[in-house]
Amino acid sequence: MKTQNTNQGAVTRAWRGYLPVLLMLLTLVSTALAGNGSKHGPKAAPDIDKFPVNPDGTVSVIIQFNPGAVHGNALKFASRLHRHLNVVNGEAVDIPVKVLDKLLQHPDVAYVTPDRKNKPMWDDAPPPVNAPQARQSFGVDGSGIGIAVIDSGVYPHEDLMSADMSSSRIVYSESFVAGDPTTGDGYGHGTHVAGLLAGNGHASQTGYREQYVGIAPNANIINLRVLDGHGAGSDSQVIAGINRAIQLKNQYNIRVINLSLGRPVFESYTLDPLCQAVESAWKAGIVVFVAAGNLGRDNTWGEQGYATIEAPGNDPNVITVGATSPMGTWTRTDDQVASYSSKGPSLLDHILKPDLVAPGNSLISLLSPGSYLSTNPLALVNMGSTQLATICDVVSGVTTCDTSSAGLKYMKLSGTSMATPVAAGGAALMIQANPNITPDTVKARMMKTAWKGYPAHGNSHSHDIKGHDYMAQYDAFTIGAGMLDLQAAIMDNTTVSGGAASPTVVYNPLTSTAKLVNGLSVVWGQTVVWGQSGVFANSVVWGQMTVDASSLVWGNSVVWGQTGTDACSMVWGQSVVWGQLDDGSLNALSADDPGDVDGLDIPADPLAVDPTLAAPVTTTVAPVATGTTLLAPVATTPIL
Repeated sequence: MKTQNTNQGAVTRAWRGYLPVLLMLLTLVSTALAGNGSKHGPKAAPDIDKFPVNPDGTVSVIIQFNPGAVHGNALKFASRLHRHLNVVNGEAVDIPVKVLDKLLQHPDVAYVTPDRKNKPMWDDAPPPVNAPQARQSFGVDGSGIGIAVIDSGVYPHEDLMSADMSSSRIVYSESFVAGDPTTGDGYGHGTHVAGLLAGNGHASQTGYREQYVGIAPNANIINLRVLDGHGAGSDSQVIAGINRAIQLKNQYNIRVINLSLGRPVFESYTLDPLCQAVESAWKAGIVVFVAAGNLGRDNTWGEQGYATIEAPGNDPNVITVGATSPMGTWTRTDDQVASYSSKGPSLLDHILKPDLVAPGNSLISLLSPGSYLSTNPLALVNMGSTQLATICDVVSGVTTCDTSSAGLKYMKLSGTSMATPVAAGGAALMIQANPNITPDTVKARMMKTAWKGYPAHGNSHSHDIKGHDYMAQYDAFTIGAGMLDLQAAIMDNTTVSGGAASPTVVYNPLTSTAKLVNGLSVVWGQTVVWGQSGVFANSVVWGQMTVDASSLVWGNSVVWGQTGTDACSMVWGQSVVWGQLDDGSLNALSADDPGDVDGLDIPADPLAVDPTLAAPVTTTVAPVATGTTLLAPVATTPIL
């Protein structure tokens, strides 16, 4: 797509008019944050008042305890214990609403949050990130590396078998879904993610237009199911899955966790139990990849998709991944950011996110038979093409064809859920090549070497299948450090002696600028990666974008982009407190929306524009035996 330039000076002048508004909003923010937004006091999460009460008069919560506290002293208030959450020094319980205040007053209690719901963030991915070149150049394929897939389960697909088909590479499976011990994938999301991570392309060797191979095709999968058949799961289930991954780290050499899920931000990452859980995994030596979220199209608060990073992607230690559209080609020069990819900075803490982007739009990977997502005809991949597949029954010379996933092996999905395993699989290759590498070094090398060929000061337009137009800007809060480049990351020899936490962005309303602050890290300051060293200084990280040695990223700089004046006032103003404090139901992708239309104009076929118009296709053909099943493409424009 063509890029456009606008007058940066006009933007800077426009900023000055927002200063009084910003000052007022920042005052409101400070006041609201001081009280934490809850009538129950600073130990209670701001959304606890809105959380649904169970039929028995209780509310499901996660209690985080102070160090050294005896949990039993406070658990006497609970009516039901669901699970121990040792990884965050907590417990998941049901607590009667009438004794909630007494619990919060207990000296052993540090913080109480609702047991919130999570949802998924939703192989032609390897070429744009140089995965085939990396595997060939360095002889790596993920062998011996364990990747924990904390998702909706993983179906034992043949592409997840060993190369000789003698054993499964799903080496461990466990369900944390309440009341459902099965570890298969009734939703279909986790299986697709696992294929992008480690599918070996066995089922697509013949009969398909391409062979669909994941990033690390010989890595092992640890299947930790935390989402149910509709893609829903609670914080406590996800935390329990993370806890198990830490416990099994040495047994299965788990070096990578993939979290293609999330929910809105409600408090600082320093209090959020989900963020604290991923930090525990990071400290245990496991590199954690998290989807940025699919809210980049959201303009509910006039924020133009900014400040929509979802938890736990708002944690500064994890690697938060946004999505790009490969545009139907194997080259990366025409790739553009996906319109739905969530943008930073994070709410409340203003962490600079995402950290990088990777292909996530219209990616083909493994199908879980009979799963919920496999019922979407737009997702199905037929043998011999990427058109929709149908099952045709012939009766008395008349063939009736209905779209179905029966007998199919692959499907196509879009989202930051798909971009995350592309990056996570890349980490498995990096770790195989250098087994002693730390999570912080993985992050630093990926960001330092990310491809930075996006247009400076530019923007692009994307369309969904219904013809809606969305504009994306190529700024630091949209693409992070750039596009993942695995070959360059494996070749890099940067060493990190301290942490590699993403920096905080601090806005100065008096000068209309913002700068990066070191946060908890010693690396992102004067040393190897951020600040005045060789990554941000002189635009090394951001390509042609201007980020000078003093780390100014807003106001007079172009990192925010050209149309950020209204959005900035919202990000630094009321959306910091009130934006996204809802039930988490908003999602950029719906059942009939496969993402952005890659490299095509708006489809002319009405079925492609509005799939609700689709109906069974009836044609007359030569008589064949009754009951014979045939595969045929639906006559519609494929979404590549």
